[in-house]
Amino acid sequence: MRSAFLRGAAVIAIGGLVAKAVGALYRIPLANLLGGYGMGLYQMAYPLFLLFLTLSSAGIPSALSRIVAEEQARGESSRDTLRSALALFFGLGFAATCLMCLIAPVMSAMQGELGLTLLYLPLAPSVTLVALIGVFRGYYQGLGRMLPTALSELIEAAGKVGCGLLLAGLFRTSPVKAAGSALFAVTLSEAAALLFLVLCKRESARTRGRDPGKRNLLASVLPVMASAAVLPLSQTLDSIVIVRLLAGRTAENVALYGLFSGGALALVNLPATVSYGFAAASIPAVSSAVSRGEEGEARHRSMVSLGLTLLVAVPGALGLFLFARPIVSLLYGGLGEGDAALLVRLVRLTSVSAVSLAGVNTLAACLTGMGRAKKAACSMTVAVIAKLSLELALIGPRLGIGGAAIAANACYLIAFFLDLVYTLRKTKEAAYDHGGKSRNKAGGTDPPGEEGTGGGGRGVRADGRRALRRDA
Repeated sequence: MRSAFLRGAAVIAIGGLVAKAVGALYRIPLANLLGGYGMGLYQMAYPLFLLFLTLSSAGIPSALSRIVAEEQARGESSRDTLRSALALFFGLGFAATCLMCLIAPVMSAMQGELGLTLLYLPLAPSVTLVALIGVFRGYYQGLGRMLPTALSELIEAAGKVGCGLLLAGLFRTSPVKAAGSALFAVTLSEAAALLFLVLCKRESARTRGRDPGKRNLLASVLPVMASAAVLPLSQTLDSIVIVRLLAGRTAENVALYGLFSGGALALVNLPATVSYGFAAASIPAVSSAVSRGEEGEARHRSMVSLGLTLLVAVPGALGLFLFARPIVSLLYGGLGEGDAALLVRLVRLTSVSAVSLAGVNTLAACLTGMGRAKKAACSMTVAVIAKLSLELALIGPRLGIGGAAIAANACYLIAFFLDLVYTLRKTKEAAYDHGGKSRNKAGGTDPPGEEGTGGGGRGVRADGRRALRRDA
């Protein structure tokens, strides 16, 4: 099991690393084509995009991976689950795409850049495409097939780079049109990735399982979506709050936000992206242990995943801190001397978040595998409230964009330690038999011959149905 876990994690990690490296290299010519103002517009369009992605698809790979892993443990086919998930999330994704188009002018006015409307519209179809991509990735990951996820990430990255540079170059004389064209390349790349994932599908030879139904499927996914929703929502607020707070200090507020969000935070995300494979592989590994009632083993696997994540993230954070200047010179050579120096300071200041963010991703995945996604949502909610409070206190007349960096550090550290506590804490859940009586009130193991939750988690009754449970 451990070797399979490591192989799966390595596949996604390598795919994520290559995709992220391609994306990082992409920013060099893109920043030169768009300039500071165009890059700021490009980054300001992303938070609303991420918000609608969250409303329609966030957490789908994690939640569906867990559901499929449970079905595979029972020897059942997951074809009906896949069909129900595709129908459900296509509807949600399409509704979110339409809503994004309708709200684009309002959001542009709130952000103080009316030209952003033209950037939102070509990006909007990506919301539907990513929802469907998330379904296929979760399905494959639940089956233990990590390669389709990794290869689809590479296709996304390559498509975005190739189409983005071509289209941005065609309209380089207009920053708004160039940025909008680069964002349209995102839609084209998602379409290519979805086509690839559809072609990867193979029919399972397992026994046909019960169709969970759209309502039950949505109920299973909602806690995970809530957990994944909080951070993108806060980033949407950041694109308003930070830009408006900086407007009281300088006319370069959009460019400063672009340096912080598109520069420093993009680099901080690199170790988290590389270590994402451990998060993705941990969900079926932890879920399978929980379904057997092995809560201690589930916590052990979670700590193994976290340890491997930190093994990647800590050196990455140190590298960002120690080599910030040459990294910025290499990746953002088109920046002016003042902007480059500021970006170096921001990268060093936020480098600690490279560790905490990677840890948060892995621990949130482990909590999902344990059936405690609501706990991860609570952790991130508390952390985001703290971040927004610090932004209001520090950005305005005091530290400028440096205050946003400090607030981001605090956010990820708070979420990391809260998730760690929830992961290590023993569950107080109880499984119930057919008559509704508790079989393990004290959290012990189930009687011999019965399948339940044992120490906790979502159990499986002898007839193959999930046992009732109290939420952690």
